[in-house]
Amino acid sequence: MNSFITSIQSIIPIIVIIILGYYLQVRGWFSDSFGPDLSRLIMNIALPASIFVSVMKYLTVDKLISLSEGLVYTFAAFGISYIAAFIAVKVFNVRPGRRGTMINTFVNANTIFIGLPLNVALFGNDAISYFLVYYITNTISTWTLGVYLMTADSRSGKSSKAARFDWKKLLPAPLLGFLAALLFLVLRIQMPEYATNTLTYIGNIVTPLSLVYIGIVLAKAGLKTITLDKDTIVTLIGRFILGPVIMYSILILTAKNMPSAEFKTFVVQSATPALAVLPILASQGDGDVEFSTNVVTVSTVMFVVVIPIVVTLLGSVK
Repeated sequence: MNSFITSIQSIIPIIVIIILGYYLQVRGWFSDSFGPDLSRLIMNIALPASIFVSVMKYLTVDKLISLSEGLVYTFAAFGISYIAAFIAVKVFNVRPGRRGTMINTFVNANTIFIGLPLNVALFGNDAISYFLVYYITNTISTWTLGVYLMTADSRSGKSSKAARFDWKKLLPAPLLGFLAALLFLVLRIQMPEYATNTLTYIGNIVTPLSLVYIGIVLAKAGLKTITLDKDTIVTLIGRFILGPVIMYSILILTAKNMPSAEFKTFVVQSATPALAVLPILASQGDGDVEFSTNVVTVSTVMFVVVIPIVVTLLGSVK
């Protein structure tokens, strides 16, 4: 019960700021371009700065080497999740246009706008290094196979565009921030204090602005448009039940000496909502944009209930 109450208390600030973003968007405080502009600010400026400073502060070369084992576990979990997702698409006869969204939701999580602030709220800054391991796996998965499946999945069953990898997206700004920090670590380059302080100030806006952005997305999608048809239910089961169960099973069976914070970080991240960019990717491949938007909206709302349950269960086993 104590872990449940603690998780609820940790999530309250997150929910309040999301509600604030939702309310201000509904009240007309923000223009139509504010959400996309905010997303660009977070993704291209604030988040790279935050990740760079976090890596420099919380990682060393020795610790980085020790964390590389985590990549093996996360990639294994993602691979099994892809297999389960492809099976689900076949078994439930998911129609074209929705398949890419279902598979991506089974596997890939919203690590940026929800996963990062959630992890900090639950486990503190000391767990950021473990979050970065999951983030790397999630980013590679999303912008390789994930984006390919989305752009190849047309509602007509025949993609009007030649689906191809966008190799530039394999190196988004946040990942570049991480790689730059790794270079500084390996070469043992010390950042001047004024530079570190500047990047810290910039990076500190990530969490609140990310949560405001989620509120804006929910307001634009409209809570009244939420539906729970068969495909949506199967997709949500994959995200909130199957994904965490696969991750937990791999870790409990193979990662015997994994630190508790790393174990919990990987499982909690596997239970975060669907990618916020799914509707955009669906539109690029002539997919079912309404279905993608519905999945993102419902999963974002449901995580408020799911995360306290996951954290409570983790508290009793690890």
